[in-house]
Amino acid sequence: MTAPAPQWFTWEGDVMRPLNQRAADRAYMIGMKYNLEHREDRSDATHSHQFAWLTDAWSNLPENLADLYPSPEHLRKRALIEAGYYTEDIIDCGTNAAALRVAGFARKNDFALVIVRGPLVVVRAAKSQSRRHMDKAEFQASKTAILEIVAALIGTTPEQLTRAA
Repeated sequence: MTAPAPQWFTWEGDVMRPLNQRAADRAYMIGMKYNLEHREDRSDATHSHQFAWLTDAWSNLPENLADLYPSPEHLRKRALIEAGYYTEDIIDCGTNAAALRVAGFARKNDFALVIVRGPLVVVRAAKSQSRRHMDKAEFQASKTAILEIVAALIGTTPEQLTRAA
């Protein structure tokens, strides 16, 4: 069973009332117990701001780096991986030759970082920064970390990069 999509509720002093009753009726069963988790929502402004300075940074990449990051999304995801915001799969292929073949296949995912270590293939994929996957605090921490990485990459400071966006 998949978890229901996040929904908004209003605390009325003795009950949490869903703002969208129809969606709640589809997602929940009367009489069942559910664990309510409070999450601080981040603003659309901070979310949009990140994509603005990323696009600005991407358009100012040095020529020798432009081929490594064909889009702002490539830049964002690689910075997330470098900052430690990734999931990792390690595949034991038995031999280095087999690992090289598996790595070639794994590299079809444009955004993954694929590393061959002897018979092992390490595949790192950036964590999603969506509201569903990162709360306000983790998003802010990841945003700050990738800001520092990207600013260093283009030879500027985080302050200058965000001020320009």
